[in-house]
Amino acid sequence: MDGPGPRSAPPLPPLARVRAAVPGLTPLAGWGGYPRASCDEVTPSAEGAIAGALSPAGTISRGLGRSYGDAAVNSGRRVLTLTGLNTYRSFDDQTGVLDCDAGVCLGDIIRDHAPRGWFPMITPGTKFVTVGGCIANDVHGKAHHAQGTFEKCVESMRILLADGTIVEASRHAHPELFAGCFGGMGLLGVILSARIRLRRIGTTWFRQRAFVARDLDEMLALMAQADGDYPYSVASINPYDTGARLGRGVLTVGDHATADELPAGRAPLKVSGPPVVSLPFTLPGFLFNPLTARALHALIFQVLARGAPFAHYEKFFYPLDAIGHWNRGMGPRGFTQYQFVIPFERGAENLRKILEVIAASGLLPSLNVLKRMGGPGLGPLSFPIEGYTLAVDFPIRDGTRALLQRLDQIVLDAGGRIYLGKDAFLDATTFAAMYPRLDEFRALKARVDPTGVFTSDLSRRLGMG
Repeated sequence: MDGPGPRSAPPLPPLARVRAAVPGLTPLAGWGGYPRASCDEVTPSAEGAIAGALSPAGTISRGLGRSYGDAAVNSGRRVLTLTGLNTYRSFDDQTGVLDCDAGVCLGDIIRDHAPRGWFPMITPGTKFVTVGGCIANDVHGKAHHAQGTFEKCVESMRILLADGTIVEASRHAHPELFAGCFGGMGLLGVILSARIRLRRIGTTWFRQRAFVARDLDEMLALMAQADGDYPYSVASINPYDTGARLGRGVLTVGDHATADELPAGRAPLKVSGPPVVSLPFTLPGFLFNPLTARALHALIFQVLARGAPFAHYEKFFYPLDAIGHWNRGMGPRGFTQYQFVIPFERGAENLRKILEVIAASGLLPSLNVLKRMGGPGLGPLSFPIEGYTLAVDFPIRDGTRALLQRLDQIVLDAGGRIYLGKDAFLDATTFAAMYPRLDEFRALKARVDPTGVFTSDLSRRLGMG
């Protein structure tokens, strides 16, 4: 057993900040830089200080600020930034169970445990996220069809409720509260710590293959075939292609490499350091234009199509982490990542309709990811359903809201939903129609937080209770 010990600070500044608007309040935004708000931020240095920091006027927890929209923003109200609570409590080297504070960063877990043959079991597309944030957003990665969401690796969690009591919840103790926290966006209580299972690995490298698809039908066929052959699968498509080339892109698939498969000279359990390149300031908006956007997608296509047979975990899971503050490249107005999931039934037809609307919008869609998802998550507000999920970055422009509202309707008509961890524009009526278990969540929240202590700009915008 390893004893507790303080962890180092994450290598990136944790908060996306904006110019102060109200004296005495802290300007905060999500990773997209939109929307922006002045918040009463408190950064507890010890777990015992958290209960006293809860504000009856409204409180929300925050980690490293990697939710894209307003999930961890609380205009004029309290934000508890928990990155200072980042201690390992214990680790069992036989089972891979890590007991840690909710403010521990996945990047730190990799740095400290990968050299010993352990890796996070479920990981999103960035390692600069906290364990508490992974639970609140019920994050998923390239292997959802095979491995599910973050819920699958959590054995239990300690939660501070609105009345100041601390509850240890699991699948057997307080199971409704346990389930509700996955995708609950921090609205049921403050996640203080969690016991999570890590994955035993032989190397930090991945075998990978790239397949070029000429159109959407070929891409979806390749993805369906890959489901049975590889646990990790992700596609990038060019959102500017239309007509016969609509959906053209590259599918990358892979699996964990064993030590005897690696080429000579590669350290099997190599761990990378912090980013060596960082954007020092927000780039002017005019630099991201139709010419540069198309050039970016052409470059991405070439890089992915020529992928090496072995990739380090950094390039395989976290390619954007190589550039610190890459979000500053989207301009001063910020951006939003629009992520939805729609059922497989009529999936090709609905994806084609959505891609055509995006291509015709002229609103400069940027980085995008297409994946297949497995079944639904445990929590009533967990995002996944069985189907296709597409995530597209859009810089904030005058027509962004109207475009996304149009896409919301297509997604809703298809039986799909929007991912709350990325959302900044969804309205309450559409949200309620997309999440049929919303009343179940509201009833749970009314029981554990009857006075509405836990709230955020996201929860008020969507009427989450």
